[in-house]
Amino acid sequence: MLPLTARDAPQAAALASRLQLPLLADGPSSSVDETVQAVVRVEGERLSLQRTGTGVAGPVSVDFGSGSMRHRRRSGANELLGRAVGVGKKSALRVLDATAGLGRDAFVLCDLGCSVLLCERHPVLAELLSSGMRVAATGDDGWLSTVCARMQLYPLDARDLPRQVLSALDVIYLDPMYGQQGRRAAPAKEMALLHELLGEPNPGEDAALLAWALAQAPARVVVKRAPRAPSIGDVEPSYCIGGKAVRYDVHVLGPLG
Repeated sequence: MLPLTARDAPQAAALASRLQLPLLADGPSSSVDETVQAVVRVEGERLSLQRTGTGVAGPVSVDFGSGSMRHRRRSGANELLGRAVGVGKKSALRVLDATAGLGRDAFVLCDLGCSVLLCERHPVLAELLSSGMRVAATGDDGWLSTVCARMQLYPLDARDLPRQVLSALDVIYLDPMYGQQGRRAAPAKEMALLHELLGEPNPGEDAALLAWALAQAPARVVVKRAPRAPSIGDVEPSYCIGGKAVRYDVHVLGPLG
């Protein structure tokens, strides 16, 4: 945990204690043990994750107001995601993003009018998400605060959600985040950091998560895949919605609405 200034030290100390991570001296040039592969940087309300060493890419943070997110808002890819979850078939769809990661798809779904529960079981990613949501919700951008009001973060494995929460869902959305050949859904530096945090891809775990999602019997389960990637667990979807860079496998279990 690395506070960038002395003013950030108390918050960094609290986070280090909660996450059981070592606390480094404040300052961007603070000495970091060469065995440490990444640090969580604390700068005001914003957290970021930075790989260590020479020649590494810049820090990664959850910034829903970034230029890339605003550009994505105008992208046709949003239409594919909206169609996959069923936007327009029911007002205020309630969606569980069971593998929230950096929260970008969840934010897009909220911008499309959905209410989204974000589950992220890795504690560092969950803290990054919480930071990004807090910054967006408390800033002076009305669009960001309105969209973030539709987001609710659960820092746990989705399979540990209470039964009453799961029973109220319309859609469960799954995105393994990495490990898909040809996948270009996020910049390389972010994929490298996620790989450091989450470890090697585990197809068996992905298949188990899909089986769990299907067993909850929402109206549909949507799985994000690379265009040529096999279906998770060899479970064939009801249909697919795809573009050049991404494919959504849609498992229809009941009607929306």
